[in-house]
Amino acid sequence: MAPTEHAPDDERSRTTVIHEPAKILRIGEMVKRLLEEVRSAPLDEAARARLAEVHERSLAELEDGLSPDLVAELHRVTLPFTDDVVPSESELRIAQAQLVGWLEGLFHGLQTAMVAQQMAAQAQLQGGQRALPAGLSADGSRTADGSRTAESPGADGRPTPGQYL
Repeated sequence: MAPTEHAPDDERSRTTVIHEPAKILRIGEMVKRLLEEVRSAPLDEAARARLAEVHERSLAELEDGLSPDLVAELHRVTLPFTDDVVPSESELRIAQAQLVGWLEGLFHGLQTAMVAQQMAAQAQLQGGQRALPAGLSADGSRTADGSRTAESPGADGRPTPGQYL
């Protein structure tokens, strides 16, 4: 099962999928770098307009790689810029920081889901190993621990030395 897939019995998790994880990671890294740039250098009006456009395009690209419920969540937590006014540096910093925070939360959620999935698989594997029934000896009789006794004949009719595993 891929890290972004979930058990079919969990309705909410089933729809929370990242279709293009590499794309989401690239956009997330780009948005993070843009936030660093906004924090470190003053921006003139043209730069602010450009950054606002990049921010909007980043959101659109993210939507392409996310499931509908994650897109809806992203829409709920982000506010669009007004078309008639160039956003201020502060507005851009807030929007970029908010998007970076949301993406980091998404990545942490994925990591947590992957760890939980690995732990569940490991527990299932360990549970399966403990639940193995006793085996049959070559002559069809069961032994207490599932191994063959020294007197039990092997496939060729000769006695075998015991359990091999």
